[in-house]
Amino acid sequence: MSDLLIVDAHAHLWDRQHGMVDGRPVVPVGNGKSDFGGAIRQMMPPDMDDNRCSVERLMANMDYAGVSGCVITQEYIDGNQDDYLLECKSRFGKRMKICSLYEENADWQHEGFDGVKICAGRLKDTNLLHHQDVFAGAADLNMFVSIDLAEGDVQVDAMQQLIEQFPTLRIAIGHFGMVTIDGWKRQIELAKNKNVYIESGGLTWLFNKEGYPYPGAIDAIIEAANICGMDKLMWGSDYPRTMVALTYEMSTRFILESKHLSSEDKKAFLGENAIKFYGFDNLTRPEHIDNML
Repeated sequence: MSDLLIVDAHAHLWDRQHGMVDGRPVVPVGNGKSDFGGAIRQMMPPDMDDNRCSVERLMANMDYAGVSGCVITQEYIDGNQDDYLLECKSRFGKRMKICSLYEENADWQHEGFDGVKICAGRLKDTNLLHHQDVFAGAADLNMFVSIDLAEGDVQVDAMQQLIEQFPTLRIAIGHFGMVTIDGWKRQIELAKNKNVYIESGGLTWLFNKEGYPYPGAIDAIIEAANICGMDKLMWGSDYPRTMVALTYEMSTRFILESKHLSSEDKKAFLGENAIKFYGFDNLTRPEHIDNML
């Protein structure tokens, strides 16, 4: 597929991790490990020994894997990275869309940002209707909303109300609706609305017990496409956390090698849908470099 353009709809960057989980700090301890609210976890590959998830490393991985563009989302467990993402965009803006982080009871940045990230499942007040101002602001500014809903369908009804209230607002629902949790299909059904899409950040994490080539993940993509259409689904890596179990290139390869998806499906899922949704212009394929194997 020489005309294939790949866009990563869900990746993370941070200069210094300084987040919170359940009211407890997330602190880097070196060699890719972090103290995650009192438990040590391998947060990223061990060769990221300074615990920085830098834009230079991501771009090197994107070039090697043939990924043209990316969307940088955020998470409370990493801490607010707004300033660093603006710096990254100033250098790689053609290939990158960035989200500011919405935090309760605080102003959120919009200048220089393409979208706003809402970690809905981690909100203290999980009633999305109490946060409608951020949806209204994004709609007024023609920004998109990247949102990770709480597991299952507990926030789906409120989300549907907000979709109807702001029908022109572009909304990307993350983590593939938390596909391994009961109620995930109701999250996917939200993409039946015109400007709502689903991105698959974390899909290999959710099917991690299967291991490569993640047959359950392929089945989930097909099932979701039957619900809302393949033209509403977008690939995302959830870099760098998923990279503790596979390489960045492998996170696209299991899609490209699948015999259960057509060439048209692969093009749509891996890039075409994201280019349309996020408004990427003039992306080009990274130059292929043969490796030593």
